[in-house]
Amino acid sequence: MNFRNGYLATIILAAYLLLAPYFVSAEGKVEWSKPQQPFCIAGNLYYVGTYDLACYLVTTSEGHILINEGLDSTVPMIRANVERLGFKFTDIKILLISQAHFDHVGGLAKIQALTGAKVMIDKMDAPVVEDGGNSDYLFGGKGRGSMFKPVKVDRLLSDGDIVTLGGMQLKMLHHPGHTKGACSYLMDIVDKKRTYKVLIANMPTILDDTKAGMATYPNVDKDFAYTLHSLKTVKFDLWVAAHASQFYLHENHKDRKGYHPELFMDKKHYDEELKELSQDYVKKFGR
Repeated sequence: MNFRNGYLATIILAAYLLLAPYFVSAEGKVEWSKPQQPFCIAGNLYYVGTYDLACYLVTTSEGHILINEGLDSTVPMIRANVERLGFKFTDIKILLISQAHFDHVGGLAKIQALTGAKVMIDKMDAPVVEDGGNSDYLFGGKGRGSMFKPVKVDRLLSDGDIVTLGGMQLKMLHHPGHTKGACSYLMDIVDKKRTYKVLIANMPTILDDTKAGMATYPNVDKDFAYTLHSLKTVKFDLWVAAHASQFYLHENHKDRKGYHPELFMDKKHYDEELKELSQDYVKKFGR
């Protein structure tokens, strides 16, 4: 190796070492696309998402409801998971989301096209879904175009609205902050032994660029405070979240075999998660 090439190699190595932490951070997203075996949570509620992007299938005799649609690239995986459980993907009639970020709505347009399902979105997130993320309060309006394919919303949801299909009733809980229309869902799930009150929680994580009084979301701090309080008061038997990591899926279920709804009665981790998020709130907003 001559001096010039050796000097160039040294520069490249130094640059790599400097930027390595960012490469590792980006590689962490591989868990969004990593396969996950689908399984029954309880009764007619199933996990059909990826290793970390949680997607939930609620089945009924009149068709099915899918909550969260993952990335555009993971749609084939989600479809395979639904079919592996013995259900027809085209029987999905309603599409819901927890939040209008591309990791949860990136696959929405493709799944809607494949199934013809109705898209029902919290009214505060509906504009973001319909413009592909351009009106997102943090990521929108930066001249880079849509972050995901826009989708026409069929029904606007408000706090407390009920989504019904085939005897199932899902109550939408408006839990803003992470996005303006972030939401959770509460439903009764029945198996052969009992009825479970199930919460699909949208945990209010605070993104780094979020600031109190920001022009694109002046009341963001108040909305986070509301959501944290609301989640602490919700009554449930089982809970899951928009990301598998948020409800410790892989830690709690690494040895799971068969049908065990009781594994989702993890109130201890739920309370710990909300405590950490409350501490983050104080650090970010100073109260």
